[in-house]
Formats: sequence, C-alpha cells, structure tokens
Amino acid sequence: MNSRYVNAVIRNRRKLCRCATGIMGVEVFSSSSCGTPASSLWLCKTTCTSCPNTNTSMAASSSGYSRMLFSLRKCTNKSLSLYHIDTFNFVIRTIWTSGSKNQLKSKVQTKSLPQMVGVVGLEIHAQIQSTSKLFSGSHVRFLAPPNSLVSHFDASLPGTLPVLNRRCVEAAVLTGLALNCTINRKSLFDRKHYFYADMPAGYQITQQRLPIAVDGTLVYSHFEGHRRNQVVTKSVKIKQIQLEQDSGKSLHDNEQSQTLIDLNRAGVGLMELVMEPEMCCGEEAAAAVRELQLILQALGTCQGNMSEGQLRVDANVSVHRPGEPLGVRTEVKNINSVRHLAKAIDYEIQRQMEVLQSGGTVLNETRAFDSKSGNTIPMRDKEGLQDYRFMPEPNLPPLFVYESEASVPAGVDPAQAVVIDRLSAQLPELPSVRRMRLVETYGILREHSFTLVNEDGLMDYFESVVKMTKAEPRKVIGWVMNELMGNLNIQNLKVSQSPISPCALAELINLVESGHISSSTAKQVFQEMWKAPEKTVGQIVKEQNLWMINDKEELRKICQRVVDSHTEEVQIIRGGNKKVLNKLMGEVQRETKGRTDPVQVRAILQEMIS
Repeated sequence: MNSRYVNAVIRNRRKLCRCATGIMGVEVFSSSSCGTPASSLWLCKTTCTSCPNTNTSMAASSSGYSRMLFSLRKCTNKSLSLYHIDTFNFVIRTIWTSGSKNQLKSKVQTKSLPQMVGVVGLEIHAQIQSTSKLFSGSHVRFLAPPNSLVSHFDASLPGTLPVLNRRCVEAAVLTGLALNCTINRKSLFDRKHYFYADMPAGYQITQQRLPIAVDGTLVYSHFEGHRRNQVVTKSVKIKQIQLEQDSGKSLHDNEQSQTLIDLNRAGVGLMELVMEPEMCCGEEAAAAVRELQLILQALGTCQGNMSEGQLRVDANVSVHRPGEPLGVRTEVKNINSVRHLAKAIDYEIQRQMEVLQSGGTVLNETRAFDSKSGNTIPMRDKEGLQDYRFMPEPNLPPLFVYESEASVPAGVDPAQAVVIDRLSAQLPELPSVRRMRLVETYGILREHSFTLVNEDGLMDYFESVVKMTKAEPRKVIGWVMNELMGNLNIQNLKVSQSPISPCALAELINLVESGHISSSTAKQVFQEMWKAPEKTVGQIVKEQNLWMINDKEELRKICQRVVDSHTEEVQIIRGGNKKVLNKLMGEVQRETKGRTDPVQVRAILQEMIS
C-alpha cells in the first residue's frame, strides 16, 4: 500500500481531492482586507491504494464540505490525521482521529515556531548621597537657584583640576558589596568625549576600562497568579558599577526659541549600574529597579527619589525567538518612575513584535517614553556608531581600594584610605533579610512582608503597633494592610502622613482584644479617628456610645424583639434551614450598631428558636 498526500498550494482558491474513500482534502483560503486569513487551510492524509484525482482542481461548494465530513465519518476502519495550518502565524496542528460511525474523536497536538519574547537589559544612574560633588567641593542640593552651586571646575575653567570625593568611592564600594560584586582593588578613570551645551568640558569623567566593581547579582521578586499573591524570585547579573560625573541640565524655552543651562547638577557623583539583558518584561524590570532602590536607600548611598532625578533608568529592549540570536535593540532613555518603566518596556516589546510580524525592520535607535499617551517615541537613531574617543583621564591617578587596614601601604593614612573590611562591617540589614526576619518573627505571610518593606516607613509603623498591643501580629497586619493602607491609598498619602499614629491604632486594637468594643465597631471608630485625629479612641467610643453590650438580660430582650418580628424566618429555621439564622443575627447587629458579640448572639437566638 502506498501513502498519498494531498499537496496543497496556498493561494486564493478552493481545492478538492477524491479517492476511493471519498473527498480526502479540501483547502479554503481567502484573505481579508488587512492581509489576515479569513479562514484556515485543512488537509487530510490517509493510506489508500490509489488517488487518481490528487492534483485535480475543481470548484468546491458547501456541499463539498458536507461530502468530505460525511466521508470522514464513514472511515471506520482507517486511521487518519488531519492537518490544520494557520498560514498567518505558520502554526501547524495535527489531529489524530480514529473512525467511528457516530462521531470523530480527536486529540490535538501543536507544532509551532517559538513565540517571540522580549529581552530587557537596564542601565541605571544612581545619584550618590553626598554633600559635595564627585570632583569638586560644590554642594549638592535639589531645587537650588540656577547656577548657584557651580565651582570653577564644574564650569570647566582653565587650570582647574579634579579632586576625588572619598565619600563617593565608599558609596560605590558599599553598593558593590551589597550586590555581591567583585571590588576591583585598582580602578581607572577615563574621558568620554561628547559635546552637549550642559557639559562645558566637552567630556565626561567615567570608568570605561576598569570600573570599581564588576560581576554582581541582584535578587528580586515579583507577584504572579490570579490574585497576585504568588511570590516569584529571580535574579539578574550586574555587569559593572562605575563612578562618573553627571551633566548639567538644559531648560528649553519654546516660546522664545532659546535654551537655558543650569550647571548645578554638573559634576554630581553618579553610580552607573549595568544589568545584563536577562529580563523579559516590564514587570520584571520594575521589580528589579524597586529592589535596587530599597537596597540603595538601606545603604544610604542613594536616596533613590526618582521624581527628583536621583535614580534614572535607561532600558535596552529587543525581541527574538528563543534559540535565535538577540534582535536589534532600542534604548528607552531617562525613565524616572517604576510604573512608567514597566509600561514603556511592555509597549516597546509589543511594538517591535508588531513591526517584525508585519515584515518590517526594528531600527537601532534611542526612544523616549511619553507618559500621557503610554507610547515610546523616537529621539535619534544609533545606526552610526558614535565615537566617544575614550582616553585615560590624565589628571587622576589609579584608584586603589584596600582589603584591610593591614594591607594599607606605609605612608598612606589608613583613616583616609578606602578599606573594604571597614565598609563590610557597616552593611545594614538589607531588604531581603528584613522580609525573612518579619516572616520568621511575626508569622506573617510572605507577600505581607514585601508590602511592609517596600512601603517607606510601613515596617516601623507595624513593629511599633505590635510592641504596644496585646494582639497577635497576624491581627495587627490585618489592620495595617486593610484599614491603614486602604485609607492611605485612597488619599494618595505616605505612611508618614497618616493621621492615625501607631500608638492610637494600638489603643484601638487593645479595646477589641479586651472585649470593650467589637471588631465591626472598631472599624467605625477607625474611620472617625481618620476624620478627627485630635480625638482619642476613648472619646469617640464614649461620644457615640459604642461600648460592647455585655448585659445578658438586655441582650436577651433585643434578641426576643427580633425573633417576635420575624416569625416567618423563625418557622423556616425550625423547618431545618439553619442559614436563615444569619439574617436574624444581622438584624440584632443593626439594632445594636454592632455592639454585640456574634457568638453570644447566635447562642441566645438558637436557644429561643429551638
């Protein structure tokens, strides 16, 4: 027996093939106005002795479909495979079937080209937290009057020389240690030449050849799952950390067609952290930047305020199919928000995929993110390789970092040297260690530990409440996550701006724990405290008469009134539907404004109805 195949040609026509078993293949393919197939291609393969009409083309009609399906159902003694080809995405599906007089039973297997995925690498410029600039004694202050913090060296006046700021070097070493980098005992400074109006020297002092730290790792986590409560931990390699000076700021006045220059920022110390292209989407990149931001803030090496330009991110984005070389990348420059970073990367990945799927070519270019439209827009192309003419900085000697004070050479003051052991001893509790401690100490959920650490000041608030209350930490975390954070988010406030202090919240929780007010009443009191923070918990409870009703006789009278006024529900409960009891409990709660113990109310109602 010979195997015959229906050889289909993809074109705008219909094609039928007949053999001994009936119509064995049909192709229906037509293009919509946008080039996307309006229908797909179906082929049939079987084993038969002859197929004289394999290459015969003929017009097909709806009756042709019917005859084909009817013939397939009749193939009770044959095994056949049905091939479905989606010609737009080149996806081939094979359906293995066995004959049946009543129906076709199928099992679908998918063979397809790998889907394109995004590849993301980051370059992050972190402004070093220092009172003076990297190579001059000028002060660093945000929103200072224009050009009021500019030294002769910052303005690049002839005859001025750079003097390295030891604080900036120590900040870079501390950051490298926290990110598990190798600290180079010797590093070099270079000149990177490019000509901008806000860089008067015509070059930037950086560390191109031999940076201060290399080969680090940043471990970060993000949430997945339907409820966003599954913590997924990943890592990204850090290629290098280098010291460099910042440029000034250009202020464009479109009305008068002029550009003003502010050199206050010129010469401010930066750490440039280069992350390898190992992330795949905006969410991962945003999580990595947020974790880095927390680490820098914990170290005190960078305040990380992105709105003030203290942390700026450049994202290198490309797409490719797994197993193939990386695609052409674009660079999205100067993103100053974690949320904008995620949106910019996701948009750029989708844009590049659409360009390639439509047959276009991704350009190697620099783009900017427009937060209003949510799109990236082209700034300049990078096809022509820019020659920065790197050269050694002649006015700065090699930078040496020593392992311990014992390794400091004679003639060098150990107090003035940068010593790794001394800096290692100064490393604080890092965010990952804090989360682990919170989970182990207080028994809270891991996702709650992320919220406590990621929100500035929230961990200290939580721990203060725990120390001042008798409630279990799990109950306290509920108040902090739901009531406190809920109100803060609604009004877009920081934890430090909360009108309810940790002491006031602890007092409220203690009243619930002691049984003086119910949990539902406590939530009412919380909202009153939020509106009138000058009032104490006791004042609000007393003024609104919210104390718990503990008099059993009074409680029985209230329950009896509810039972007497709901005779129909009582009969239903006596008939066996115990769920209706919850309605009566709700009536008691409404009448008492939530000032009763639900367990006690349930027991009294059950006694009266039984």
